[in-house]
Amino acid sequence: MPEDDDLFGEQRNSPGLLILIAGLSFLLAVGALAWSYFLQNRLDATEAKLNQTQEHIEHLSAQNAEVWRQMRATNDEFGAKLGITQQQIELRAQNILHQQQLSDARIASQEAATRQKMTDVSHAVSNVQTDVGGVKQDVVTTRQELASTEQQLHAVVGDLGVQSGLIATNTDQMNYLKHLGDRDYIEFTLRKGQPPSLVSIVKLQLRKADTKHSRYTLVIFSNDKRIEKKDRDIDEPLQFYTGKPPMLFEVVVNRIGKNQVSGYLSAPKNAPKSFIP
Repeated sequence: MPEDDDLFGEQRNSPGLLILIAGLSFLLAVGALAWSYFLQNRLDATEAKLNQTQEHIEHLSAQNAEVWRQMRATNDEFGAKLGITQQQIELRAQNILHQQQLSDARIASQEAATRQKMTDVSHAVSNVQTDVGGVKQDVVTTRQELASTEQQLHAVVGDLGVQSGLIATNTDQMNYLKHLGDRDYIEFTLRKGQPPSLVSIVKLQLRKADTKHSRYTLVIFSNDKRIEKKDRDIDEPLQFYTGKPPMLFEVVVNRIGKNQVSGYLSAPKNAPKSFIP
């Protein structure tokens, strides 16, 4: 009996099991369908993204191609410009080199001219030094000549008995006396037969010239007076006073020729200058 119950019980439970199995199968089918739908959506989404990515890649590739094209164009243009610039640089360098060569030549020419000027200046200085040496020698010679001339000069007593100054007997001695500056000296030449000649503030007239005996006669006109100096010797001081106040003047004849004599009038330094030529 119990066995029959198990048999009938087992038979009673079989439809339920089938229903359970069927339900599970249905759920599995629905799950598989849902999963398949989900996977399909993911695949579609992934494919869409892949397509977008591909389009983006193609767009980037196009942009890169454009960039490369522009870069190549820019490089070509830059290369062309660089070539021109290089030529300009070379021309500029050649021009600078040429200008430098011209400048060097000009500087060399100026240096040569400067050296020549320095040489000329050096020669000029040497010449000046030579001239200075010559001048110094001339000064020494002149001093020696003056010393010799001074030794040759002598003082004598005039025809009035007054001690005279130094007497000049030639041109060198006359120049020496003028250089001393103690008195004023006025040179003259008188000719026989001519009217009285004005010398300083007096007039002189030659009356006789004896070359054989070196004697002469002349007349001095001073302060409305006529003073005759007769038969006087060469280099003899003829003294007289004239002016206001009276001052001592001297006439010296140091050369006698045919019908003429030459000499000088010695006047005091304080004599009226307006009368001294």
